[in-house]
Amino acid sequence: MQVPSFSSSSSMLTEFILLSFPCSRELQLFLFVLFSVSYILTLVGNGAIVCAVKLDRKLHTPMYILLANFSFLEICYINTTVPNMLRNFLSEIKTISFPACFLQFYFFCSMGTTETFLLPLMAFDRYLAICWPLHYPTIMSIHLCVNLVALCWVTAFLCYLVPIYFITQLPFCGPNTIDHFICDPGPLLALSCLPAPGIELSYSILSSLIIFITFFFILGSYTLVLRAVLRVPSAAGRRKAFSTCGSHLVVVSLFYGTLMIMYISPTPGNPSGIQKIVTLFYSSVTPLVNPLIYSLRNKDIKAALRKLQVCTKISQSE
Repeated sequence: MQVPSFSSSSSMLTEFILLSFPCSRELQLFLFVLFSVSYILTLVGNGAIVCAVKLDRKLHTPMYILLANFSFLEICYINTTVPNMLRNFLSEIKTISFPACFLQFYFFCSMGTTETFLLPLMAFDRYLAICWPLHYPTIMSIHLCVNLVALCWVTAFLCYLVPIYFITQLPFCGPNTIDHFICDPGPLLALSCLPAPGIELSYSILSSLIIFITFFFILGSYTLVLRAVLRVPSAAGRRKAFSTCGSHLVVVSLFYGTLMIMYISPTPGNPSGIQKIVTLFYSSVTPLVNPLIYSLRNKDIKAALRKLQVCTKISQSE
């Protein structure tokens, strides 16, 4: 991958301006309140699941370890974008420094990639539990589960190091306005003084491979799960099997559905509209609804959350 050459004087920008959602001051304040409430609920909901799994020893199993990691990831994910977006709602000067912009870009991509790795791992866990129930405890041990989770995090944070490094070496000499609420690769590359089709293509290919390979892995896992469930003789057994997978399938549909829209949508024709809405959905809305999906459909999680609520009340009364 070759970075276009440029003179040192051409790279003049030290900061960018994030337009976010241009609207009246009153609407900006309304959006600030709306997203603040959403942000707090997301932290509380996902934090409650993490605490419930950690404190309830009955939930120290691979399935719930994966769920706790997924909830922790959602907390990290929204913290890469929402705090800065909330600040911009109240600020007249919506600037972000050059290093801060690319750090946000890196962590946002890495967190999103971690999610695309954790979701197939959760699907693989359900495949083993339903298709190989007798061998499941020996195959998916807690030790293996923890190692696989660590591998997901480390690999995801390594994936975009090289592409983002090359993007930082591009000359950005103005304008410095990004028509988005985050430092997204599309608007960033559009601000480069010189075209970089090689870097843009390599980034797009890497993202596409990660998204589609993991999506088809999940699709294959649940195809095998569906075949196994349909062979279960009792209706109660089928309902139980579908129930354990239903929550995960809803989360997968929400996350990958929005990502697919991002890739299929005509972004060059409407870059500021579709990209903002879709990015907002999978970066802010899905982390909010995910704990609701899991807690409402899972008896063990609901029981653990009730225990956590009781313990909190007792500690407060003391």
